[in-house]
Amino acid sequence: MMGGGESYAALEESLLPEQAAARRQWEKTYLDVLGVCCSAEVALVERLLAPLDGVRAVSVVVPSRTVVVEHDPAAVSQSRIVKVLNGAGLEASVRAYGSSGVIGRWPSPYIVACGVLLLASSFRWLLPPLQWLALAAACAGAPPMLLRGIAAASRLTLDINILMLIAVAGAVALKDYTEAGVIVFLFTTAEWLETLACTKASAGMSSLMSMIPPKAVLAETGEVVNVRDIGVGAVIAVRAGEMVPVDGMVVDGQSEVDERSLTGESYPVPKQPHSEVWAGTLNLDGYIAVRTMALAENSTVAKMERLVEEAQQSKSRTQRLIDSCAKYYTPAVVVLGAGVALLPPLLGARDAERWFRLALVLLVSACPCALVLSTPVATFCALLTAARMGVLVKGGDVLESLGEIKAVAFDKTGTITRGEFTVDMFDVVGHKVQMSHLLYWISSIESKSSHPMAAALVEHAQSKSIEPKPECVAEFRVLPGEGIYGEIDGMRIYVGNKRVLARGSSCQTVPERMNGLKGVSMGYVICDGDLVGVFSLSDDCRTGAAEAIRELASMGISSVLLTGDIAEAAMHAQEQLGGALLEEVHSELFPEDKVRLVGALKARAGPTMMVGDGMNDAPALATADVGVSMGISGSAAAMETSHATLMSSDILRVPEAVRLGRRARRTIAVNMASSVAAKAAVLALAVAWRPVLWAAVLADVGTCLLVVLNSMLLLGERRGRRGKEDACRATARSLEMRRSQLAAVSSDAAATKSVGKTGGDASKGCHCCHKPSRSPEHSVAIDVRADEQREGPTAATCAPAKKVEVTGSVNASVMPASSSCVSAGCCSP
Repeated sequence: MMGGGESYAALEESLLPEQAAARRQWEKTYLDVLGVCCSAEVALVERLLAPLDGVRAVSVVVPSRTVVVEHDPAAVSQSRIVKVLNGAGLEASVRAYGSSGVIGRWPSPYIVACGVLLLASSFRWLLPPLQWLALAAACAGAPPMLLRGIAAASRLTLDINILMLIAVAGAVALKDYTEAGVIVFLFTTAEWLETLACTKASAGMSSLMSMIPPKAVLAETGEVVNVRDIGVGAVIAVRAGEMVPVDGMVVDGQSEVDERSLTGESYPVPKQPHSEVWAGTLNLDGYIAVRTMALAENSTVAKMERLVEEAQQSKSRTQRLIDSCAKYYTPAVVVLGAGVALLPPLLGARDAERWFRLALVLLVSACPCALVLSTPVATFCALLTAARMGVLVKGGDVLESLGEIKAVAFDKTGTITRGEFTVDMFDVVGHKVQMSHLLYWISSIESKSSHPMAAALVEHAQSKSIEPKPECVAEFRVLPGEGIYGEIDGMRIYVGNKRVLARGSSCQTVPERMNGLKGVSMGYVICDGDLVGVFSLSDDCRTGAAEAIRELASMGISSVLLTGDIAEAAMHAQEQLGGALLEEVHSELFPEDKVRLVGALKARAGPTMMVGDGMNDAPALATADVGVSMGISGSAAAMETSHATLMSSDILRVPEAVRLGRRARRTIAVNMASSVAAKAAVLALAVAWRPVLWAAVLADVGTCLLVVLNSMLLLGERRGRRGKEDACRATARSLEMRRSQLAAVSSDAAATKSVGKTGGDASKGCHCCHKPSRSPEHSVAIDVRADEQREGPTAATCAPAKKVEVTGSVNASVMPASSSCVSAGCCSP
């Protein structure tokens, strides 16, 4: 019976392979594989692991010597995978959680034995038999090369190990044992140094992947549980000095959190009830209870890890071109080397040994390892540097495009501006509805929107003691470029700009008090076809926005503003930036208008970048050569369609990313030029003077090492004046938060006494979470940069615009659908 059951299961699996594969539990295993030195070994690794039952996907990251295997552990274990790779001499090991590879690893016994024997053979002038120690040195260091060479040959793969073995065999055949030992020693030592350099470069990536702590503490019970077992809605405790394990919202306590691991900005960020916190950030000095909003595998840092992993595995245009050429280059040079070794003696040429040596030099030069490594290592280091400064770049193609940017188009709301609106005016039109009813309807509907303006309207209603009830809203819809629609209490309500007024109301007359308002975004409320309310909101530019545009201009990059808002609001933002900074300002745009303008900018100026944060920006982000989304504050659609993501709201990261792209392109060009020049010089020396095998080996492996070291220069952080300003601003933020907390506590105590005496509320602040009535983020002392302080009062006065093209009518208004998390509740940050 058992045998029949097994046969039936096997038959079912063979007949229904898709269903059987779906029932398997797949997991990823990361392995450090030291034997992977260039793309030639990639095919070997894939041919070794792909036939194994239970292996679904294999990817090799050459710069970090990493192999990622997606497999079913029940069918093939990690130890089985390691055994298969080590059988081919690839020196594989499973990477421990949070480890950074093999930094500080000592040379292998093969290298040590080879070096010692070779050194001893150098004294052959004292004792001639010591010359045989050079041959022993070659034999002592060759086993790893021999194992990898046999594995490659058995799978019809031609790699550097086979070519080096041929060179060693040729030197032995010529009875030049010293040269054979030198070839082996140079090759193995250079590989070891190259591995150390690559692992050093990938150490930061390993630390990025281990930012989430493996355990968490449940606030209610104090039980320590695995992070992967925590569900959405659980409340966890995070003490001072601990990492936040899961994305969530603070429900109790106050603290400062260092978000540098995500944003690249090292300063304490105040957190209090209703503030969002992200996994992988560090709680500095207080206790907070956090209600989880996502599973561990769906947290922000987990998404970063997946994006970085995908970027590592992707190939740039240059790398694909080099790889495709290398496939034909190596066989062609091998054939040429064979011809050089065989044809001259057959034709009766003299000095057959010289021709044989020349053929061996050609064979050593046949593997373009340095040229193949020139692009992926530089790309890897640049991607890591970008991740450290809070910019996630989705692959080498995007990195190369960053270095080619000639024009940048900015969205306004949530990108150039802070996206933190304040309600300047809110009026009822006519006497059809009461203000309290109107605020209740609007706040309930806007609570279901992620637009920054929605957060301002919700907070305005709450300040009037009106609590929204989003669960009472039916038929909620977002109208891109116009506003929103919802039904509540039987009323059909539109909220948005003048286009919504045209859609939902027969009345097209704008109230007189709405005319003449400057620098604000205007909105309308239509209830069952009647205009019942009007409001205006204002927003300020981000700190550093003007400096970012100036830095782009200094690099020869033009800047353009694209917004769905009205012309007055667009011009107000331009005046805050400085009139001559933006070359063009386009207002009152639909999403399709932004796409059209980005396309026109690409045709006119060249490679174009689009920076935005909202769902309305997604089509334009996808159209641009490089689309950059504002990560944490941006919409999911913007992050999905963009090519790069800013994990912070610091728009100064945009010119830094462009600068990094240009540095990466220069590094790749230098790597390629040095790789080609080294091989050309060795071949020219061999043809013109004397073929020297060890010089060819040194040129090959030495150039590989130089390529890696040159690429690692991209890992250097250039802080300079910017770093000092960030530190000063970090101190200002921390001190301001402390003062605010003390002020909140004292005002809370005063309010308690006042309530005890009068029975009323004598405080304007929110005391349930000790939130100050004035947010420290809006304090002038925090965000003023050092250079702006030196400019004095005149810095606030903007010059009139010069050579600025402004499109759009003056009276229309648009609510751009940029995205930000809606803050709800009395404790909104």
